[in-house]
Amino acid sequence: MTGTATAYAVVIPTLVRDTLAGCLAALAAADGTAPAEIVLVDDRPEPDDTALEHPLSVLGELRARTTVLRSGGLGPAAARNRGLRAVTAPWVVFLDDDVQVGPHWSEQLSQDIAEAAPDTAAVQGVITVPLPGERRPTDWERGTAGLATAHWITADMAFRTEVLGYLGGFDERFRRAFREDADLALRVLDAGWGVRRGRRTTRHPVRAAGRWVSLRAQRGNADDALMVRLHGPDWWTRAAAPRGRIRRHLAITAAGATACALAVAGRRAGAAAAGLVWAAGTAEFAWARIAPGPRTRHEVETMLATSVLIPPAATWHWLTGLWRHRAAGPWLQEAR
Repeated sequence: MTGTATAYAVVIPTLVRDTLAGCLAALAAADGTAPAEIVLVDDRPEPDDTALEHPLSVLGELRARTTVLRSGGLGPAAARNRGLRAVTAPWVVFLDDDVQVGPHWSEQLSQDIAEAAPDTAAVQGVITVPLPGERRPTDWERGTAGLATAHWITADMAFRTEVLGYLGGFDERFRRAFREDADLALRVLDAGWGVRRGRRTTRHPVRAAGRWVSLRAQRGNADDALMVRLHGPDWWTRAAAPRGRIRRHLAITAAGATACALAVAGRRAGAAAAGLVWAAGTAEFAWARIAPGPRTRHEVETMLATSVLIPPAATWHWLTGLWRHRAAGPWLQEAR
């Protein structure tokens, strides 16, 4: 298997976080056929070469096969495309900079590629997310754990290079690490190619996050709006993606706005009724996030505060996304 293994390249978009060294060290230590090329795409708006010295040093012999490119802070989709244009291998594997491939990853990847049918364009790795065993996971940890069962995620995804070239790569209008993978997978499937899950395993630790991370994540609703424009209102079903709570967020926000408007107009009874709807919806949302968690004081306070702010934030990003992408066309057409 090793002598006849198909050559592959590895592309890693990065913001040079603390996790990058662990990602590269695991890749260098993996048994099996090493990547023919490694392309590290630095997506920081203002790159600093000194920050890359330690991560690159852990590659050992693979350092000679590694190229560092810049993508100017345009987001992971654009960074992956920048790396894609630099590779020549028939297969390209995209890894996120916060994952750690398993000890037999390279060998298992070669098997995944060898077993891919001629009409298979992509093979997804198996993602594992370690969670604390001594307590219930937090809201953020549960969200990260969802990657283990998600479809199409590019935390570890191998593609035929020629197929990505034909499709124009990733849609660079997705500026966050969210939905750009589902969009590409749907375009792959629509073009008549297949995507399957392989055997290789990759570990995705839960990275540290601040109290307001769930609020910042609501920017992804704008990407959901772009997905609706590109793939229709049933894209969630086609992409096997959870729809989320956007409809409830819209209703809660509308109730809150109505309560405020009626109060200003002096219609107290109506304002009180709308306010009760808002309060009930917000309380249900908060409890849905608190109940399965550790219920520590910090976690409960965080869930209460963010559960008040998330519905209007989600609504804002959803509506602005619909407006911003109202005339969005297919990516290949836009790229040309």
